[in-house]
Amino acid sequence: MDKYAVIGNPIKHSLSPQIHSLFAEQTGQALEYTAIRLDEDLFEQQLQQLVESGYRGLNVTVPFKEKAWALCDRLSPRARDAEAVNTLIFQADGLIAGDNTDGIGMTRDMVNNHRILLKHRRILMLGAGGAARGVLGPLLAQQPRQITIANRTLQRAEELVEQFQQPDRYDSELETIPYEDLKQQGFDLIINATSAGLNNEIPPIPDSILGVNTVCYDMMYNLKQPTTFEQWAIERGALRQFDGLGMLVEQAAEAFYIWRGTRPQTSEIIKQLRQQET
Repeated sequence: MDKYAVIGNPIKHSLSPQIHSLFAEQTGQALEYTAIRLDEDLFEQQLQQLVESGYRGLNVTVPFKEKAWALCDRLSPRARDAEAVNTLIFQADGLIAGDNTDGIGMTRDMVNNHRILLKHRRILMLGAGGAARGVLGPLLAQQPRQITIANRTLQRAEELVEQFQQPDRYDSELETIPYEDLKQQGFDLIINATSAGLNNEIPPIPDSILGVNTVCYDMMYNLKQPTTFEQWAIERGALRQFDGLGMLVEQAAEAFYIWRGTRPQTSEIIKQLRQQET
């Protein structure tokens, strides 16, 4: 039976084993998928041990996405853009290929599951860290009119714009703004790509940026209740608000497709995960 796993630290909380087991059951694939905690100071040698023990591929989560990217022999264009990988493929020739399915997972969740319009829309991205970098390319591929990146440290946002401002690839306008300069902007979509929700906080943003037609999307998720950012959006009258559970499932489905050549149907699995906590 082919072996796969998700690696991270911590990893005990991961839903990935359950999600991939549901994918395998749905598609009739024979595979084993587990969660494995690696040590930060032993990452390279422990990864090599997994390769030698017969794993066919790995998903990668915090804090190893950048380290895994650096070890890859081959990178997909979206992994190159993200400068991080969340999917490793151990190839027959002994080389390691890396991909990043976070961005395509998020855009598929938005467009297919939630019917969020992205083309020609004005988007505000909160945060300029690894999460934002990982999704910006696929988001730009949806041809929004403008993406504004707000961040506490403006230099990080400017570095992202410099990397992704590619007129030959993307038509969208990219700009940066510090949080303190955010005023009433009329954004169609606000994406929270920060980790503030881990501390039950939201980025320092004014209520005025939220219009009556604004949709809010949190890349984090909570199966038991709305995330902190979702609750902020609800209380201030956002048109709609969503968490990142669908993104988690969709990015996993893309990784499954890369490994197995078959694409799972995700809507029922998202529903099943929601229901298990109700």
